[in-house]
Amino acid sequence: MNDVQKSVIEQFRAQRGRVGGPFEGARLLLLTTTGARTGRTHTTPLGYLPDGGRVLVIGSAGGADSHPDWFHNVLADPNVTVEDGAFTYAATATVLEGEERDAAFARAVEADPGWDEYQRATDRTLPVVALDPVGGPPAGSITELLVGVHEAFRAELHRIRTELDSSGSLLGAQLRINCLTLCQGLHQHHVGEDTGLFPAIAERHPGSSSVLERLKADHERIADTTERLRAAAHAQSRDVARAELVRLTTELERHLDDEEEWLLPLLAGW
Repeated sequence: MNDVQKSVIEQFRAQRGRVGGPFEGARLLLLTTTGARTGRTHTTPLGYLPDGGRVLVIGSAGGADSHPDWFHNVLADPNVTVEDGAFTYAATATVLEGEERDAAFARAVEADPGWDEYQRATDRTLPVVALDPVGGPPAGSITELLVGVHEAFRAELHRIRTELDSSGSLLGAQLRINCLTLCQGLHQHHVGEDTGLFPAIAERHPGSSSVLERLKADHERIADTTERLRAAAHAQSRDVARAELVRLTTELERHLDDEEEWLLPLLAGW
């Protein structure tokens, strides 16, 4: 590990995924693999692409003629650990092949031409690797998990808005997936709260029913906005998607603040 990587890893862990310098605002994760030769763990900061319930990483090695060490490691042992700033979780690494790999890489290039520059610098085909979460929810208390999810949504709203501001009149394929992945994540999170967390809170705190009903009503309004964002993404309408994302940001940030104000005291000690 060089000094730059070490500094990025230290910043990432100390600041819950936020780093400065050339990586400021970038989509970044930490991938920990098991050394193919040594058996020791190695952690590498990598850019990533959202892809529904999984993320994709690319073995660019800055356009070098050899695959990066982390890629050789996942070929030998696909069981890895991912840190995304909010959570640390186990994942399985799968190397994409053929048309699936080519389509994913094309999306990456459309979103950031730097990937194409790396590919042009070498004769090897840059590998694309999918990281699929495995096992149960990440470790941590309910309050830690709730705050972590909220921080992840806040960060993703900011990233997508930045991407939309710098995109053309039509949404690129990867930016469309970023929007749809955000919508999917919000839906799953709110369904989980409505059917699991909120009933559990109501059972322990009967006087919380009015707060919970208000938060559930927020979920319905946010669902309407995410549906409009999803429709704009499918239509590849950049201006409509941006307008709906601004609306969603306003609604969701208020809702997240409201949840933290009212729910965290109720969840204390769980």
